[in-house]
Amino acid sequence: MARPRRTSDPHARGGLTLAVDVALLSVSNGELLTLLHRQADRWALPGVVVEPDEALDVAARRALQTKASLRDVYLEQLFTFGAPNRAPGGRIVSVAYYALVDRRRLETKTRGEPDVVIGRIHVPWAGETGGPVEVFASATRDEKPLRLALDHADILGMAVRRIRGKLDWSPIGFQLLGEKFTLLDLQRVHETVLGRPLNKDSFRRRMLASGELEATGETEREVDHRPAELYRFVKRSAV
Repeated sequence: MARPRRTSDPHARGGLTLAVDVALLSVSNGELLTLLHRQADRWALPGVVVEPDEALDVAARRALQTKASLRDVYLEQLFTFGAPNRAPGGRIVSVAYYALVDRRRLETKTRGEPDVVIGRIHVPWAGETGGPVEVFASATRDEKPLRLALDHADILGMAVRRIRGKLDWSPIGFQLLGEKFTLLDLQRVHETVLGRPLNKDSFRRRMLASGELEATGETEREVDHRPAELYRFVKRSAV
């Protein structure tokens, strides 16, 4: 998140700074991932201060473009975080968003960027209980979690809770996949987000009956097992 501006700045009238922060989420190898930027001795979500004539959604997209080099991803407003003491040095109200992106697009964003990290999210609660999460930079959790800026652990936690609650009635799981995918790929995305296994047969039936995906007529390539059929989401869009 951008540094707070002085109260003389027109963006922070009355000592109030308005910002947006984006919890960028992805899935890879059974892990829920996010992208963070180094901010002094802590790590922060992509964020910017909102310009006086700028719409919130535009500011959120600008944060993704400038801090993560990402465009045209699924983006949705999440919650407003505005506790009086959430940030030192001034009152900062943040309108949080969450964004969903295929891991292959995300994993290219940290190459050669020492101050950017893809963190592994550990959710210490089940279902939609909610609460802060932990983020680890290493491949194992033997190390201590990253120190996150401000209340960004809470923002990430709320983003996870939101997408867990939406999976059963909204096709957001497709936004975490590439254009073509197998039913097993889709099931693994759902299991990773939910933090629990799903029955393969019932999941397959539900997805095929949803009307939200169609067969491409293609199968997997270069696999050491029987190639699975590839599907696509028929209503894919970035909002």
